Amino acid sequence: MELNVLIAIGAGIAVFTGVGAGIGIGVATSGLTQAIARQPEASGKITPMFFVGIALAEATAIYGLVVALLLITKL
Repeated sequence: MELNVLIAIGAGIAVFTGVGAGIGIGVATSGLTQAIARQPEASGKITPMFFVGIALAEATAIYGLVVALLLITKL
């Protein structure tokens, strides 16, 4: 295989980190709504941790995008 083909395949795989981030954010949102439904008075403590988790999940998607862009520039 040519190196360009392998770089394109690697960039395509790197973009799929967005799928994992989407699943992670969905699971976190589900957990947040369940936790607030069980204990509404604790929502002030739960919500900031939720946003930290969302930021970490989204960071993985951004890293995947950066890796894909770096690989594409090698083409």
